[in-house]
Amino acid sequence: MKIAVIPARGGSKRIPKKNIKMFCGKPMIAWSILAVNSSGLFDRIVVSTDDTEIAEVAKKWGAEVPFIRPDELSNDHAGTIPVIAHATQWALASGLAVEAVCCIYATAPFVQADDLKRGWEELESGDWDYAFTVTDFAAPIFRSFKQTDEGGLEMFFPEHFSTRSQDLPVALHDAGQFYWGRPDAWLEGKRVFDRRSKPILIPRWRVQDIDTLDDWVRAEMLAPIILGKKI
Repeated sequence: MKIAVIPARGGSKRIPKKNIKMFCGKPMIAWSILAVNSSGLFDRIVVSTDDTEIAEVAKKWGAEVPFIRPDELSNDHAGTIPVIAHATQWALASGLAVEAVCCIYATAPFVQADDLKRGWEELESGDWDYAFTVTDFAAPIFRSFKQTDEGGLEMFFPEHFSTRSQDLPVALHDAGQFYWGRPDAWLEGKRVFDRRSKPILIPRWRVQDIDTLDDWVRAEMLAPIILGKKI
């Protein structure tokens, strides 16, 4: 059995109610639920939330909310892994034969069913703990720099000042869409960014974190291109 878990905490401060704020005609969380449904991969779609309004919206769009997330996993410092581990514990305690749990963020409107399928295939392809979406940085991180206290600049990797960009390793970062994982990986709190994780590479133009209002506006600008006929 494969279970999708969508974490959706209430109380967002930078974008109030962002998980259910209307985005291109639908509540934001609906886009994740619809992508999960259209993939045809999952036996259960569970939303983990502490908020009754989010719970009602999630159920309206086809997810189930079989529990209310406890307070200790609903504050600003609660990490994703403990939240998914809690949902995994619920599933196992309910007698479900769980082979994989996939965390899909509620604010990932550009997640695609085909990528979810690729993620499952990659998780199954070897002895992996996780498989999750990544993309490459727009510029070489090994030639990056920061501003000093005096107002000047300082390279993070000064040894690469003269290294050609094409001679540097390709650096990847989390695309913030979904994370397939084995139940024991979630329950044991294994680190996602590690050697036993398989990357699912997606293009940069389909990646957009939504943490600030600027992020939201940019996502709305990208939506007609990425979502196409869905809006």
